[in-house]
Amino acid sequence: MRLVMKFGGTSVGDGARIRNVARLVKGYKDQGHEVIAVASAMTGVTDKLYEMAQVAKDTCSTTDIERLFAELAKRHEIAIADAIQDQGIRQEVSADIEKRLAELKNALIGVCYLGELTNRSLAYIYSFGERMSVPILSGSLRDLGAKSKPFSGGEAGVITDSRYESAKPDPVTDVKVKERLLPLLKDGAIPVVTGFVAADPKGIITVLGRGGSDYSASIIGAAIDADEIWIYTDVNGIMTTDPRLVPQAKTLPVVTYLEAMEMSYFGAKVLHPKTIEPAVKKGIPVRVLNTFQPEHPGTVVLMKDTNGSCAPIKAVTMIKNIGLINISGAGLSGTPGIAGKIFSVLGSEDINIIMISQASSEFNVSMAIDGAQVDKAIAALRKAFNGEIERDLTCDNNVCVVAVVGAGMAGSPGTAGKVFTALGKSGVNIRMISQGSSEANISFVINKEDAQRAVKILHDEFELHNL
Repeated sequence: MRLVMKFGGTSVGDGARIRNVARLVKGYKDQGHEVIAVASAMTGVTDKLYEMAQVAKDTCSTTDIERLFAELAKRHEIAIADAIQDQGIRQEVSADIEKRLAELKNALIGVCYLGELTNRSLAYIYSFGERMSVPILSGSLRDLGAKSKPFSGGEAGVITDSRYESAKPDPVTDVKVKERLLPLLKDGAIPVVTGFVAADPKGIITVLGRGGSDYSASIIGAAIDADEIWIYTDVNGIMTTDPRLVPQAKTLPVVTYLEAMEMSYFGAKVLHPKTIEPAVKKGIPVRVLNTFQPEHPGTVVLMKDTNGSCAPIKAVTMIKNIGLINISGAGLSGTPGIAGKIFSVLGSEDINIIMISQASSEFNVSMAIDGAQVDKAIAALRKAFNGEIERDLTCDNNVCVVAVVGAGMAGSPGTAGKVFTALGKSGVNIRMISQGSSEANISFVINKEDAQRAVKILHDEFELHNL
């Protein structure tokens, strides 16, 4: 088979884990498969890079920057020593990492002098995590006797627009990736590509948004017509809910593309929400596997559930840190374009609306958004409406979104009634409800203090531990 294998930050968290990943990848190559590896930054490195960028912008404290820089350099130096045994390969990779670190330091100095951190600069700084982990993984593969070459996303042909921090792939990507990676596969080599990192048509580094390594793997897999895309994490696939909330949570052997998209959007952290899109277009199965228990079958994401599961609900998910914005008043009723204006204002500020509800009386519009964007959203709305909705604009940050997900809900009468009856009997107050026309999810806003209990109630009600 032709495989794209993506490894997250915990999978490549240190040198020993990178070595483990290299053995795993080489093992599949030795079985006769064509393999492309996609890797994230080592655990916590992207956050460290962000911290360094903020220090450079806000204080330009050379003491703090040097301390953080030394920690980063030391961590990668230790990883190289643990992942690679051959002295020649080790020196080659070390030289590559030293070059990257010098580039990073120059970027931080530039931010210091300017006192400004642009989206382009931050994307460039973010990119160093993956651009340092990938040469180590590629070096470890060569140390084990495999032919391998490291690539940044742009070098591999992942070309995007110039929205530096949340870039979208350009259609030319399919052609470029094929041109640059397929010859290596035919030559028996293993390309190792940075997740998350890409480049615009001018070669300027862009990133696909936090968590975008999954997206990178899917883009590459679709471009080369992979047989399957394997996403390696530190859990045994997609589960019926977060096991930290419900210890009885179970791994789902099969989910549909639609279910996977709904789960990822509504809080399941196993897959990045955009991951599925390129795979869907090509009908490529996506497997979610555990790096540390590679024998576990994990979860396979398919267009249809070939197991024929008749369960209406497969998972219960939760999004924390939500803001519930309500706009109400007689001025909304019968006023053409008022809803359009609200959404246009928020869209112009890049504020993502998670849920929307409008009463048929048109006196009220409710929106659930990311809690981190609440202040920005309220300021934008007040400015746009110039005081017209001041008294009618309220926000509650003490809420969560809970969603029940399952393609089997379509055409299964009574599922919504069962959900809300179970919650009502347990005294959980529903603040807002939304259900898409796909009928693959029912989502609702509840008070934060009720959220964990609500997830457990629904998990038990639909006996998801028995799936």
